[in-house]
Amino acid sequence: MSEPIPATERSGLYLTNTLTRKKEPFAPRSGNRDVKIFTCGPSIYSRPHIGNYRTFLYEDLLVRHLGHLGYEVERVINFTDVEDKSVARAEKKGISNEELTEPNAEKFREECDILRITLPDTIPRSSTSVDQAVKLIQILIEKGYAYWHEGDVFYDPLKFPEFGKLYGLDMSRWPRKKVRFRKDTYAGHRWNLGDFILWRGRKGDDGIFWDTEIGKGRPAWNIQDPAMITKTLGYEIDIACGGIDNIYRHHDYNIAVIEAISGTPFAVYWLHGEHVLVDGKKMSKSKNNEIFLEDLLEKCGSPAHARFFLIYRHYRKKLNLSEKNISERLDRFNDFRRMVRDIEDASDGPKDDPGDARPAIDRLVDGFRGHMNDDLDLPGAFDAMHAALADLVALKNEGRLGREAAATASAEIRKIDEVLRIL
Repeated sequence: MSEPIPATERSGLYLTNTLTRKKEPFAPRSGNRDVKIFTCGPSIYSRPHIGNYRTFLYEDLLVRHLGHLGYEVERVINFTDVEDKSVARAEKKGISNEELTEPNAEKFREECDILRITLPDTIPRSSTSVDQAVKLIQILIEKGYAYWHEGDVFYDPLKFPEFGKLYGLDMSRWPRKKVRFRKDTYAGHRWNLGDFILWRGRKGDDGIFWDTEIGKGRPAWNIQDPAMITKTLGYEIDIACGGIDNIYRHHDYNIAVIEAISGTPFAVYWLHGEHVLVDGKKMSKSKNNEIFLEDLLEKCGSPAHARFFLIYRHYRKKLNLSEKNISERLDRFNDFRRMVRDIEDASDGPKDDPGDARPAIDRLVDGFRGHMNDDLDLPGAFDAMHAALADLVALKNEGRLGREAAATASAEIRKIDEVLRIL
């Protein structure tokens, strides 16, 4: 365990918390520098698109910036590899669930590597957490939150007093008449107003099932994340992250399951990233406008350009993918990299540092950290660095950038790029 955080350093980072609708100072619940983060991973019945990678990128920036600030981060991301969609798609293709999902898992790892997204060494899966799902279901039944019905297990949200607190549900709309939802998701439904399924008992010749203490069957999507989370991180974490769509049903279901068992708050901070639009329209299969990584790479020209395009917009704002936006961002990016090279090549400056560069170097460092500490304001951080670099290049052109100052600036830029990963 790391050392306690000095009181003077506790208010550096502020995060906008979906749970409280406020921007709040970040402090690990442990009181030291150890931080636990869960980031919702991909459902690997299909491959991730650019909208998914934008979410994974802001989470990558969060983890890297926490490390930059001196925190020790334990981060878990998961694979959802057994759900209604994967089972149906595998059956339709006449292949096993593993044959369907494994290529998508490998593609995800490859594309994260291309985008310089660091993943944990081990990624838990729905299929490797069935034992924990069964354990959670048994406890929920014992506590009266869940019940058996026709061979399946359902969770009754009316039993959990704080249900819907993340989204801000008006529970007066919740039907008092018993309604059950057996599917993992329902197309077009933002909320399923009724009891949600936790365990799907085996019926007939269901091909995917486990033989467990509660019988043959498989865990439903709604219990899978809680199982993976509690098996790897425990019942209390600091930050939970995902895309904006997770605010509907998914994350409130996680809260209801985990907190009903533990009796304590699951995550202190909840972060949600916004959508990627394509020429102003939401990306979706129905519109046939899904953009995958190879499509973006073709437009941007390189992985570094693609990463920059996806992060150069605050994660809580929609990002519009258009030719104009790509062109404008890439011009700015190329200008930034050119100035970095100018500073790094400043070996012909005066041997003795005249001291003129110190204020610009301070603005470079303070601008980056100050904006990133403001709810991961990457665009503001980048723009502040861009302005400071322009001042340093001007000093170099005037012969007033000493070799020592250039080396110091270069070292600070490389340290910052451990977070940005764009150089």
